Amino acid sequence: MAIKSVQVALLLWTTALLSWRTFCLAELMEDQGYALCVTSKRQVQNLSGQNRTNVPLDLNNETQYLDISHNPLVKLQAAPFQRLSQLCFLKATSCGLRLIYPGLFVHTPKLKFLNISNNLLDYIPDLSLPLLKILDLAGNQYGSYQLPATFEGLANLSALYLGSENALQVDFNDLDSLSDSSLQHLILGGGVEWQRYDRGSLAKMKSLQKITLKVPFCENLDLFENLLEDVNETQTTDLELVNVFPDLCNVTGDPFRNLRTMPLVKNLTILNTWINSSFMMIFLKNVFLSNVVTITFANITYNEDTPEGFKFPTLNHTMVISSIIFDSVNHYQYRYPTFEMSVDIYSKLEFLKFSGTRMNIVPCNVMSSLPSLETLDLSNNLLSDTGFWWPGCSYTSVFPKLRHLSLSKNRFVDLSFIAQQTHQMKYLESLDLSYNSIVLDKLCFWPIHITSLSLSNNNLGNKVFSFLSQYLQQIDLSKTGITALTQEDLLQFPMLTHLFLSSNSIKVISTDLSPTLVSLYIDQNSITSVSRESLAGLPSLRTLKAGDNPFVCSCDSYWFMTTLNKSLLPDWPLDYTCSTPPSVADLPMSEYRTSRMSCEAWLQAAVALPVTMLIVLALCSAFYACDGVWYTKMLWVWIRVKRRGQKQANLLNNTTFRYHSFISYSHQDSAWVESKLVPSLEGAGLSLCIHERDFVPGQWIVDNIINCVEASYKTLFVLSNHFVQSEWCNYELFFAQHRAIDAQQDSLVFILLEPIPTNSLPKKFLKLRRLLMQQTYLEWPMDERKQQVFWVNLRSMLQVADHRILKDMALELTQSASLIPDDLVPLLNDDCSPK
Repeated sequence: MAIKSVQVALLLWTTALLSWRTFCLAELMEDQGYALCVTSKRQVQNLSGQNRTNVPLDLNNETQYLDISHNPLVKLQAAPFQRLSQLCFLKATSCGLRLIYPGLFVHTPKLKFLNISNNLLDYIPDLSLPLLKILDLAGNQYGSYQLPATFEGLANLSALYLGSENALQVDFNDLDSLSDSSLQHLILGGGVEWQRYDRGSLAKMKSLQKITLKVPFCENLDLFENLLEDVNETQTTDLELVNVFPDLCNVTGDPFRNLRTMPLVKNLTILNTWINSSFMMIFLKNVFLSNVVTITFANITYNEDTPEGFKFPTLNHTMVISSIIFDSVNHYQYRYPTFEMSVDIYSKLEFLKFSGTRMNIVPCNVMSSLPSLETLDLSNNLLSDTGFWWPGCSYTSVFPKLRHLSLSKNRFVDLSFIAQQTHQMKYLESLDLSYNSIVLDKLCFWPIHITSLSLSNNNLGNKVFSFLSQYLQQIDLSKTGITALTQEDLLQFPMLTHLFLSSNSIKVISTDLSPTLVSLYIDQNSITSVSRESLAGLPSLRTLKAGDNPFVCSCDSYWFMTTLNKSLLPDWPLDYTCSTPPSVADLPMSEYRTSRMSCEAWLQAAVALPVTMLIVLALCSAFYACDGVWYTKMLWVWIRVKRRGQKQANLLNNTTFRYHSFISYSHQDSAWVESKLVPSLEGAGLSLCIHERDFVPGQWIVDNIINCVEASYKTLFVLSNHFVQSEWCNYELFFAQHRAIDAQQDSLVFILLEPIPTNSLPKKFLKLRRLLMQQTYLEWPMDERKQQVFWVNLRSMLQVADHRILKDMALELTQSASLIPDDLVPLLNDDCSPK
């Protein structure tokens, strides 16, 4: 085998201590528990840190999540939990608990997550919770890991945390209650060294897939080797060792040699541990000779205790390791650490993560010495544009098979320069530049093979889309200061399938955004509603994350809340609450209720139309039954008379009439009118209007009557028994009277052709007698001498408009006229008939 020595100088920050990072397994499990239990934020009760001495008795019966941590409770009584039958998540850490009353959890049968860690319990409590999945009892004061027999009923338990500073040994039967359980993850140890471990204690738990040991073994490496042998008898594939060797621990021998004979362990993690270069060589030799695929060093302190640094010997062995992770490495010595190993050792490496190390330059040889590397994560360092692409480096190839590159949380600035440099990485598909200081000042020319780009948490604004490659299929622009998203922005990405725009200030989802988009994340924006039209423009959409927006709970959101397929929403219903109106603020949208009738316009029309028709039909029936047709016609005519009256208010002062008089009479009196009245008056030069002669053919009769009345200075009524029987005579009297009132003049002249008996006067002429008492009228005399006076007086009345003369004449004539009796009333509802 050809051996090459590559000396890699890893530039680490050596003058300051990194902030202490620990893998908080309890917090990870807590997140899982929250996601497992909570369906509505209204069912979450966070009472932590409120200095309470007792759990409140008036908690909501529907409470699913209850956090009472950091309160001086001392004990948990059963009374506050009696009504919490829906409780699924209970956290009571750092409360100084010494006692949990028996029977407390009988009232919480749905409890799936229980965290009572970091208290003062000197025993492991009995638990009868068949649905419990995650249980954290670490950080208490019990002196033994002996589990109660009731743990046999925890059939669904998947993760258990056990750890106490007082428990210094593991006896053979301590964990028997879970030997037949489905437990998958066991975190064991209180951070103190054990004095004894009975061989076979862990071997009984055949279902275990992951074991986390929080136990240092510096003084008792034999115990550690025995424990590894037991782990090998379970189904464990993931092994985590937390603080396995404390600071300044001088490790002798080879405690990890059993790794070579553990075929099931594929993932090995070393956390919070001091590692010397001499120990590192022994440890890695065992790892490379084992079946471990992924090795992780997290929050370790590296110390070179050998003068030549880390010098790894050549191995004649085919290695299976493909992933190496360094996450937060501390180094306190005032010189750069040195690594020397054969290229063949890491030539097959596919995944490499080197983050949290304050690296500011990537060594030149690394770029071309990792021929099989597909994923490189250099996040959370101090790299810049020239620190990653060091100008002084000369190389023939740059990560020849690299597909995924993460440069998140560094100091990169020039996007155009980065785009140009990525042309050297022929197979690069995804690039992560999140949490940098990217500036958009020049056009970017991207290689065609990059299909995924993350620029999240950079201050870029709306113009960012014009600096991206048209070949991108996945774009992450979360928290980049975008305020609007338009169809024009996405037209340049014909292959775009995944778009992440979380934590921006977008207010509206435009219509017809992208026909190819499969996943859209727009949570934590300023969107008030998601319309049917906007999603209709996303025909390929399968995932929509739109929670934590200020939704308006109204008809604008009715379709979204009731009709939209919620399987599209991975964060429904937990992250969807009403923002406005104030009456429903903070109400989960899944609980908002509004009627379909109030929001569907077509449904409103469908209901309103028949109701309206019924109302109209009822009104029409009532209208017809009450002779509404006749009254409407009369109202219309009256309106027309009023309008004409307004126009002719000054008629007498500045208008010349066409006729001196309009003659109103019954056709049965036409012989007298034609033989005596007309010749006498027209012979004296008066112009008369007679319906048989002067009505306009084809015009409505009522219009003819109105026009003739208005075109005449006076209206002359020939009263007789026939007149009072005529409907049209009644109309003419009606219109003439209204004209006289509107024009403010005495335009009515009555001739009593013959006496009218009381019993022959129809009821329609209610006001006729009153009119005769108020108006001037003449009686036709039978004596020929009196007839001459009659004609003189009549001609004078038609020619003179002096009211005083007419009044005197009326008084004189009234004495000889027979009056119509008072009890006569007009006919109001008779049908009209021609004269």
